[in-house]
Amino acid sequence: MRLSRFYPVMPDAVWVTRVVGLGARMVQLRAKGFTPDILRDQALRAQEICDRAGAELVLNDHWKLAIDLGIKAVHLGQEDMATADFTAIRRASIAFGLSTHDEAELDRALSHDPAYIALGPIYETRLKVMPWAPQGLEKLTRWKAAVGSKPLVAIGGLTPERLPGVFAAGADVAAVVTDLVTAEDAAGRVAEWRGACDAL
Repeated sequence: MRLSRFYPVMPDAVWVTRVVGLGARMVQLRAKGFTPDILRDQALRAQEICDRAGAELVLNDHWKLAIDLGIKAVHLGQEDMATADFTAIRRASIAFGLSTHDEAELDRALSHDPAYIALGPIYETRLKVMPWAPQGLEKLTRWKAAVGSKPLVAIGGLTPERLPGVFAAGADVAAVVTDLVTAEDAAGRVAEWRGACDAL
């Protein structure tokens, strides 16, 4: 997996196309609420644009679809991990990142030797109701000590202005959702994110 410090997590192929066109080198398609046929079309469109641009596409949740379409990276939450066939995922040469929120989840995730570990939400997030309180920067530091050289992805309530503290606390990658999809000037906000990540 070709990791980038700036990691947009986008709701559909239109957004994937937009951020890749603005220079994102790694993007996650987190498409929720689509029928299977539309989801497949969304994934195919995202895969095409990322392949054309030389960007890394990560498909959220749907590891079977990733195997079927030849997408080479997936992101799995804790519930996804319970039903995922990690042997089949590895056999298909698919890299995977895993979400964590507490120590037990971290131990479980590390036992699968993922390409990266994600921790969140770091700050309060407005996109959806979260069952976890904001994790904070101190926990990021503890997580980085635990994962060592494995890349650590921070997600949840991130903004370019918060990046210095997030990276100083130990994050290697900043995943962003709400700050982009709610921006009045998405192109300008992507430029801010890229500039902030490149400067740190």
